Amino acid sequence: MKSNAARTAALALAMTLGGGHALAHENVRTQPGSASKKEQQPWGIAGDRKDARRTVQIAMGDDMRFTPSTINVNEGETVRFVVSNKGKVLHEMVIGTRKALDEHAALMQKFPGMEHDEPHMAHVSAGRKGELVWKFNRPGDFDFACLIPGHYQAGMVGTIKVAAAR
Repeated sequence: MKSNAARTAALALAMTLGGGHALAHENVRTQPGSASKKEQQPWGIAGDRKDARRTVQIAMGDDMRFTPSTINVNEGETVRFVVSNKGKVLHEMVIGTRKALDEHAALMQKFPGMEHDEPHMAHVSAGRKGELVWKFNRPGDFDFACLIPGHYQAGMVGTIKVAAAR
């Protein structure tokens, strides 16, 4: 059982990372548009579902892989990701930079029950689907990963290549 200090530290870290909105991993957010506010991130900003002109289906499995693992988008594009968990354990899709994902994964290792709920994350229970909508308003190569302890370390990662607007 976690001490109150550890629980408080985990919540504080989650709030620092995510602007103050928390949801336990055990409670699965399957619909976008929660109370999370839109904040510009190096990899984009939360999108509006009505602006998504494309839906990308992503499968996650207990083989610790995403299919597809590489996604190409254009700068300015809003994409709706439908994430299907084909496995028997909880998985998630978290979009970010490699540095942000590395830092978050380290925190998840330290505080496995860490609570957070951000628009660039979809936590999906076994056999279920979730979604997130993201606007890629900055060009570059970004990453997505499952940060459940052990999954990221097993290679459950992918890449999003955002082509600069012409």
